[in-house]
Amino acid sequence: MKLKHLIYALIIIVLGGFITYRIISNKSKNDESKKFGDKDKPTTVTGIVVKTSTFDNNLSLSGSIEANEQIEIHSEVSGIVEGIYFNEGTYVNKGQVLFKVNDIELKAQLRQAVTKENLAAENDRRAKLLLQKEAISQEEADVAKADYASAQAQSQLIRAQISKTSVKAPFSGKVGLRSISPGTYITPTVVVAKLVNTGKLKITFSIPEKYAAQVQSGSIIDFTVSGSDKTYNAKIYAIEPEIAVATRTLQIRAIADNTDGKLFPGTFADVKLPLNIIKDAIVVPSEAIVPVQSGKKVYIANMGKAKEIMVDAATRTDASILILSGLKAGDTLITSGVMSLKDEAPIKVKVK
Repeated sequence: MKLKHLIYALIIIVLGGFITYRIISNKSKNDESKKFGDKDKPTTVTGIVVKTSTFDNNLSLSGSIEANEQIEIHSEVSGIVEGIYFNEGTYVNKGQVLFKVNDIELKAQLRQAVTKENLAAENDRRAKLLLQKEAISQEEADVAKADYASAQAQSQLIRAQISKTSVKAPFSGKVGLRSISPGTYITPTVVVAKLVNTGKLKITFSIPEKYAAQVQSGSIIDFTVSGSDKTYNAKIYAIEPEIAVATRTLQIRAIADNTDGKLFPGTFADVKLPLNIIKDAIVVPSEAIVPVQSGKKVYIANMGKAKEIMVDAATRTDASILILSGLKAGDTLITSGVMSLKDEAPIKVKVK
């Protein structure tokens, strides 16, 4: 019995020693591997040699297209619509009568006012003659003159109201859908239709304040709209005189020709605003840029190791970004694997 226990004890001791040996051996190999292997193994990356080039600095922006002129048509007087003289969705000329409000009552008031005006004119004439003969006082003559002037003003007022019963187009353009019919009683609050001049269109957009000094009135911009591959151009004609405090942007407006009627007010425009042309500019691929809390950084190859460089970047496109400072021509810029790199990490660069 004692022999059996002794054999079990020996087996346990042998197994324990073997396991301990394997653990110590593996740990030693791992430490050695970390010390001499992975740490010194360079990471294979791709890169490019930085070169300078001429850069046409275009700013990509979003803008909105607006009609050159646009109004809601109202009647200035209340009454029954006796005639509509335009077709919905058609072109009308400046000064064309669009609709007419019944003016029978106003004309009757005018006849009454004209009668009073004629009587006041005769009284004023007689008062002047009597004043010359000193048959009346100056005060009585002045009263007669004032009554005549008041009667004249009343007649002019009614004539003005009658003229307002014929509503005319203030400018040429396309009239929209009407909301009235002949016989409708309308008031000045009723919107009859919309009149839009789309022969020319306004493109309104905003730029960051740092580019404000680079924009001038008369510059030509390019823009595109959704659903069309055509590139249109417009001319900047107005610039807001101050920066918007809330957004730190400057609002700009350009005008474009739309004689073919292919552009519609209310749509969005993708605007390309040309800024200054930069010579000896450094433009790098966007994927080489690493955003950090303090700005942007890149990695360059320096004696077999990655070197971290902070850069000042400006205009960005879908594929590249303009570097203002931090890089120089001749630097080998790392363009792949930059998110996992660290400063002074060993690298092996494949230059494209």
